[in-house]
Amino acid sequence: MHAFYKDPDFQFAVENLLGRTFHRAADSGEVLSTVQRIPNGDSAAWVTQWTATAERVAEQARAAEGAAHLRSAAARYLRASTYYAAATDMADDPAFAQLWERHRDAWERFVDLTDAVGDIAVERLAIPYEDTTLAGYVFRAGPADEARRTLVFTNGSDGPVVGAWTRAAADALQRGWTVVTYDGPGQNAALVRQGIPFRPDWEHVLTPVIDHLVARPDVDPDRIAAMGVSQGGFWVPRAVAYEHRVAAAVADPGVVDVSTTMLAQLGHSMVKLLDAGEREKFDRDMGWARKLSPRIRRVLQWRMRPYGVTSPFDFFTAGRAYALTDDELAAITCPMLITDPEHEQFWPGQSARMAEALTCEVTLMPFTAAEGADGHCEPMAGGLRGERILDWLDEHVPA
Repeated sequence: MHAFYKDPDFQFAVENLLGRTFHRAADSGEVLSTVQRIPNGDSAAWVTQWTATAERVAEQARAAEGAAHLRSAAARYLRASTYYAAATDMADDPAFAQLWERHRDAWERFVDLTDAVGDIAVERLAIPYEDTTLAGYVFRAGPADEARRTLVFTNGSDGPVVGAWTRAAADALQRGWTVVTYDGPGQNAALVRQGIPFRPDWEHVLTPVIDHLVARPDVDPDRIAAMGVSQGGFWVPRAVAYEHRVAAAVADPGVVDVSTTMLAQLGHSMVKLLDAGEREKFDRDMGWARKLSPRIRRVLQWRMRPYGVTSPFDFFTAGRAYALTDDELAAITCPMLITDPEHEQFWPGQSARMAEALTCEVTLMPFTAAEGADGHCEPMAGGLRGERILDWLDEHVPA
């Protein structure tokens, strides 16, 4: 794969952006021309240039909408949403929330215009959750009164809302699925607007979503599938260990223990402080590291935000709760598809580990570098990934 940057975060972000061109959520020329203006590792330039590209494309969208070219306007708003989301990747507070709101506004216009054109019906959801609601969307290609198989998409730890389109909805709608996506705790609107942080026990999230869906006339309660991407590859298996109304589930990739990628960034002495409960010393040493390394400061801020903590000690401690036990894996009864991309950089080996521990029907699906499909969540293989996953879902949840 061509290396645009030496910085691994920048490189992975560009691969994700280029991968979204398959579903028209980015355009290669817009991506490459923006990348050309951003030096390696320059997070300020990253935010500035992606914001500039997003604003230019959003202005083009408004012009198309004003001229009643609704399909072009919808396509441009979708791309603008992608580019605003890209800007949030490297943004500090409070710029992060401001850019996120622009990304959401562009997404909402895409939703409204897609519904107005009429090929796909889109409905906003307010899913009851504890003492509040979670925002969500239903994408439907069929009649409103026809009960259809439904794919429930769970995003990752930092996935923008546009990821629901590129990683699930666009492909599944073509095969007659109804697609539901939602902002769970720590994700998108639940994080930015409601201040609800992550939680490991995702059955308390997915079950209310399914409760809400089974009452709908356009959802067949016996044909509900669930897909989780990135950290969703932990949340969905955790949820279906307890929630048994799911007919089939996908983890892309399989994540048994979220904390391994977090703890791998720490030296032995820092892990010892963590194990010993030395919160003050741990936070003091991490404070020095953040002062000395802008990258450490940026990454920690990004990763800590959805956990709802400001202390690095609390962040690393919280991460250890995001692990599946053998009993929980054994409690999963629905068929499971687990992607296993070569060169998985965040949770290497965990897809195979999950597959080996499961007692249900399980498919471990490799994606390779030779196919251009390696790396976390197969960022450059939007077509191949969707084809393989949807073929598997078609086999296990028939139309």
